[in-house]
Amino acid sequence: MTTKILESLEQYYDTVPRRGGARGEDFGPLTLFVQEGNGWQYYARPSLGGPEATAADVRKVLERQRELEVPEAFEWVAENSPGLRAAVEAAGLHVHAHPLMVLDAGAEPLAPHPEVRALGAGDPLLAAAVTVAGLAFREPGTAPGQAGPAELAAALADPAVEERRARVSGMLADGRTGMAAAVRDGVVLCSGQYNPVGEVAEIVGVGTLPAARRQGLALGVTAALVAQALEGGVTTVFLSAGDEDVARIYARAGFRRVGTALIAEPPAA
Repeated sequence: MTTKILESLEQYYDTVPRRGGARGEDFGPLTLFVQEGNGWQYYARPSLGGPEATAADVRKVLERQRELEVPEAFEWVAENSPGLRAAVEAAGLHVHAHPLMVLDAGAEPLAPHPEVRALGAGDPLLAAAVTVAGLAFREPGTAPGQAGPAELAAALADPAVEERRARVSGMLADGRTGMAAAVRDGVVLCSGQYNPVGEVAEIVGVGTLPAARRQGLALGVTAALVAQALEGGVTTVFLSAGDEDVARIYARAGFRRVGTALIAEPPAA
């Protein structure tokens, strides 16, 4: 069963960038996805059905990424491409490991959180919802932090917020994503998305304002996203947890670990 799930995730990872407006450049055992318009900058990953990549293959892709001035990033599933980690490390990249988790088919749904609701394409809180995650990920972990409503209000003054809001609004309008947020007194405290492709969906970008952590908001948003995805016909819901502490939170929502998601990028200066 786990092997079948990992195969379906491999297909998903290959499809999502193409659906998001990226072209795939063929480098034999690796495919580099390049965004052709405004939008998310993608990564390189193993080609479907291709052989294991070598360090020389990785270096060729890195040269192309530098030429295009796009992020030098690789993403893959350890269990599907067991030799790639050694190749990217030999090419000088640093690898981060994240628990890869799938919703258990028999998991009992969590009760809806009273402060969590779905957001649509025209929701007036959409700009705040797409901004919360950035503040959350600047202070990683699960412990309470400094950034709160005041910092969110300041971040919303950034002109780049409108571009992100418009992009997510378009994705919501055409069904490429779904979104939920925890809202208290008109302030978005936590948000997240799910991106469906056929019967598979990934939950992404679940982040809580650091000052509002440890109140069950991320769990409530995750449960709402799961419910939306299942109602929309998805049968496999998965996610990558930031670390083991975050994975334990997702386990409470019915997710179980099936593998390890790996991300490679240049080491910090």
